Amino acid sequence: MLNILQLQTKVLSSKEQTLNYIEAYLKKFLHLQPDIVTLPEMFNCPYDNKSFPLYAEFEGDITYKFCQNLAKKYNIYLSAGSIPEKDAQNHLFNTAYVFDNNGNCIAKHRKMHLFDIDVKNGQRFKESDTLSAGNSITVFDTKWGKMGLCICYDFRFPELARLMVDLGAKIILVPAAFNMTTGPLHWELLFQSRAVDNQVFTIGTAPARNLNASYHSYGHSIIVSPWGKILNQADFEETALFTTINLNEINLVREQIPLLRHRRLDIYELTQK
Repeated sequence: MLNILQLQTKVLSSKEQTLNYIEAYLKKFLHLQPDIVTLPEMFNCPYDNKSFPLYAEFEGDITYKFCQNLAKKYNIYLSAGSIPEKDAQNHLFNTAYVFDNNGNCIAKHRKMHLFDIDVKNGQRFKESDTLSAGNSITVFDTKWGKMGLCICYDFRFPELARLMVDLGAKIILVPAAFNMTTGPLHWELLFQSRAVDNQVFTIGTAPARNLNASYHSYGHSIIVSPWGKILNQADFEETALFTTINLNEINLVREQIPLLRHRRLDIYELTQK
């Protein structure tokens, strides 16, 4: 059994306030004894192109150390949402980290697919105005087995989820911030589809909606079983979701409907470059 705690939080007026608030909020739920705590996409920064350069940090800076210490202090695995990260060449990335309960960084993922959309009568956003794309598929080891990690728009690409599963992932973690146009239409659909197609648990953790921000998150943090069943889901508001999952369900589903074994790899295959 694996206890998952998803924190659907807002960004406050300063980075320091946000980080302090997240720790205080987490402490309210430690009595539940979570094994893994997950944070939202851009959890320390307004989701706005103008804000990304202002909030960007090098790996190992304030937010990284905060997350590292949080994991170690409270003996949890922490899927630390994502933050704006910069490198020595001043490139900016939307980057997710995972820390084990000793504070070791065990995964790093830079968003591969940048969110450049223009929906008629709906949302327009172009991450590539400020961000650069990552180029790595991220699967990492934990004491419960392998997990995959991607960020928001990455999850729309079924090839990526399948490649993570081919590399052994049994859970796919997705810090994400769908908007009010795409969220109602595609949020549940995507998390259920990826879970069913790959017979894994899918876990999406989103920011709470903030109507004072320029970008309005759909919220609705979610966790879906390998059968495609929604096990838990939030609404728009700030909240915490606690869910216990049984990883044995993955093998049971795969035995009953052996999708992965039934692929016609003599006809088609998906390969990583």
